[in-house]
Amino acid sequence: MAAGAFGLRESPAHAGQAALSRPVRDWRPAAEDVRRELLHTWNAYKRFAWGHDHLLPVSGGHGEFFDNAHPVGLTIVEALDTLYLMRLDDELAEGIAWIEENLDFSTVNADIQVFETNIRMVGGLLSGHLATREPALLRHARRIADILMPCFERSPTGIPYRFVNPSTGEISGVTNPLAEVGTIITEFGTLSRLTGDAKYHRAAKKAMKAVIDRRSELDLLGTEINVETGRWVNGAATIHPPVDSFFEYVWDAWDLFGDTDFRAWYEILTRAILEHESTTIDGHLWFARVDKDDGDVVATDQSELGSFYAGLLAQSGHRRLGDAYLASWTSVLDRYPVLPEGYDPATRAATAKGNQLRPEYVDSCLNLWLVAGPGRPAAERYRELAYDYYVRQKRHSRVANGWTIIEDVTAAPVRHGDLTSGYWWSEQMKYWYLMFAKADRFDYRSNYLSTEGNVFRGLLRR
Repeated sequence: MAAGAFGLRESPAHAGQAALSRPVRDWRPAAEDVRRELLHTWNAYKRFAWGHDHLLPVSGGHGEFFDNAHPVGLTIVEALDTLYLMRLDDELAEGIAWIEENLDFSTVNADIQVFETNIRMVGGLLSGHLATREPALLRHARRIADILMPCFERSPTGIPYRFVNPSTGEISGVTNPLAEVGTIITEFGTLSRLTGDAKYHRAAKKAMKAVIDRRSELDLLGTEINVETGRWVNGAATIHPPVDSFFEYVWDAWDLFGDTDFRAWYEILTRAILEHESTTIDGHLWFARVDKDDGDVVATDQSELGSFYAGLLAQSGHRRLGDAYLASWTSVLDRYPVLPEGYDPATRAATAKGNQLRPEYVDSCLNLWLVAGPGRPAAERYRELAYDYYVRQKRHSRVANGWTIIEDVTAAPVRHGDLTSGYWWSEQMKYWYLMFAKADRFDYRSNYLSTEGNVFRGLLRR
């Protein structure tokens, strides 16, 4: 796509304060383009992969996420509330019909991650239900959550085991990373609210408390923990994977449910992160990995997944720091066409050269934009940055049958992989659309989006 498409000037990656003096422009052509791209890829999914978990857009095939022998329509589930927000109602109806007629997660015969199943399947079905009020979607969400519950209930500490086999009920995975322990509460809490059964919310909160109670004297958390003993397996403290969304959900449980315990925990943990993990390299704010007990730096490399933290900082009252961290990631775009999976600011080198169609940078643009106030000139620079990234990602990831991951962003031209990731449907296409459109089915003043982009508050029935 050429620069300046849709009548919009392609902004530089580091637009900075320039947008402050410009009037709010008409972003509707950009929103319509995002909608067309999603519909174009949906039609390719229908041709090549209908009912399967993933589209392989380069080869024109399909793949599964959980179990190669038992597809569960992951793409359909992940797309539900995005289709609703974009008013793609015929496509939404097709997806719901497939779920009602075909989805049976209990047939999956593989060790599946509690975390991935929760954020993708339970979360996608819940937001789909909240959008459409279809009772079948809530029933399926509850059935899948019930498959996951023994991982919590059989744990001596309340910290969930990592895996369960839905077909056999066997649980496994004594060592669990923090993101997989804690990224449960908003889905399980929403399920409790909708069903009136408090056991889901109670189990998720117990798991998070068990971890937070084991923080170090510096109020830092390690990376991995033993489910049965509660002892740390890895003592590196980080905002990056495999911890990242744990901190997101500590804040989110306060935001979504008004639970003051989580607000207090978030403030304790954030103070420690800002004191011990924040670092400045070449004038940019980054977050290092440190030893949880003494605060010594372990590594400075960054994961693109960690770029979500800019938006979380802004949401929780640290907008200046959020701006600074977003600017750090934006500076990486001076070196690469799209963000690499890993980057070390100390060496200015990509430590992981792929691009998995990640949404975290755009997620932070969205959250900073919402905090700054949609429609205000001061907020426009976040839309400019998000639009610049849309132009970049479309240019380098679009193929004949949709959008695909990239194996090497340092190559010229970039080298493609062959996958449209499930979260592409639930996250960045939604984020871009919400920023560029005035979506009449979304409440821009009061909303909540999960780590997987599922909307649990703010869906309007129109």
